[in-house]
Amino acid sequence: MKNYYDILGVPKTANEEEIKKAFRKLAHKYHPDKKGGDEKKFKEASEAYAVLSDKKKRAEYDAYGKTFSGSGGGPQGGFGGFDFSNFSQGGFQGNFQEFDLGDIFSDFFAGGRPASGGKPRGRDISIDIELPFREAIFGTERRVLIAKISVCESCGGSGAKKGSKLASCSSCNGKGEIRESRNTFFGNFTSTRPCPRCHGTGQIPENPCGICNGQGVAKKEEEIRVAVPSGVSDGEMIRMPGRGEAATGGGAGDLYVKLHVKPDKVFTREGNNILTSLSIKLTDALLGGEHGIHSLDGDISITVPAGVAHGEIIRVREHGVPHGRGARGDLLVRINIEFPKKLSHSARDLIEKLKREGL
Repeated sequence: MKNYYDILGVPKTANEEEIKKAFRKLAHKYHPDKKGGDEKKFKEASEAYAVLSDKKKRAEYDAYGKTFSGSGGGPQGGFGGFDFSNFSQGGFQGNFQEFDLGDIFSDFFAGGRPASGGKPRGRDISIDIELPFREAIFGTERRVLIAKISVCESCGGSGAKKGSKLASCSSCNGKGEIRESRNTFFGNFTSTRPCPRCHGTGQIPENPCGICNGQGVAKKEEEIRVAVPSGVSDGEMIRMPGRGEAATGGGAGDLYVKLHVKPDKVFTREGNNILTSLSIKLTDALLGGEHGIHSLDGDISITVPAGVAHGEIIRVREHGVPHGRGARGDLLVRINIEFPKKLSHSARDLIEKLKREGL
C-alpha cells in the first residue's frame, strides 16, 4: 500500500497548507515538461495530493488505507478514479477529479502571469542622461521632463468624479478577480485572474472622472528629480522604484535612468583612480623639480623626482573618485619626457661630455 504522507514528505498531522506546500514543491521538481522532470514521481505526488487534500478521502485513507469516494463508486487506490495508465501528450483519458491548481501551475499555463489576487503593475520606463566627466565623479542632480501615464490628479486614482462614490463591480461581484477553468492535457484546472472591468479593485465609479474617463490614470508630463551619486560609471543604471507608469487599480512601474559619461580631454578613469599626464623636458627629468598640473579639485603642484623615467607614474593621494564613507581614490600622473628633435652645437657638446662620463 502506498504511503501518501511519505510520498509528500509530510507527517500525518500535517494541515491543508502544509500538504499543499509539499505538493507544490514536488510538482515543480518532477513536472514532466521541466528539464530533469520525473513523470512517475509526478503522478505519485499528484495522486497523494488528490487524496490528502480532500477531507473525506483523507479520513477514509487514514481509517482504511484506501478511499471509497471515487466517481466510479468502487474502492479506489486514491485519486478519484483517475487512470494514469492513459497518460500521453494527447491528454489524459479517464475521470480526473477537478481541484484548483491554478496557482501551482501558473508558470506553465499562464505565461508568467502574476499570482491570482495580485494587483496590476504599470510599465517600467527608461531614459538616458549624458553627464560631463566631472559631474559623474562628484555627483549631481538633474531634472527631466517625462511624458508618461500617471495617477490622475483630478480623482486621485479612484476613477470617480469628485463627490461621487464607488460601486461594487457587477462583473466580479466585488471580488476583484474572475475564476476560470481550462482543459489541458493534465485535466481541468481552475485559476483566477484580475477582473478586466475593475482591474482587480472590485469597485467601479458610479460617475466616472471626466479627465481620465474613470481609469484613474492619465497621460501627462511630469518633472522628475534624478539624484546622480558620486562615482558613477559610463553605462551605469539608476533604478527609481515607483516612478514609472501607473496602472489602473494597481501600482506604478519603475524608472530606469541610464548614464552616459562624456569622455574628458585631460582625465580618464581607472577604477577609483583618475589618470592624467604631465609632459616635462629632458633636463627636468634629470634634475627633477616642481610642476603645476590640473586636477578635478583645481590646479595643484607636484614634485617630480630627479631621474624620473618616461612613463613613470606619480601618485597624488586622495585626488581621485569619491567612494565609500568619505574615501577617495588617487590621481595618477603619467610622466612623458619630451626629447629634443634638434640639438644646437653647444647642447651636443654638453651631451657628448655627459656620454664620456658614462651618463
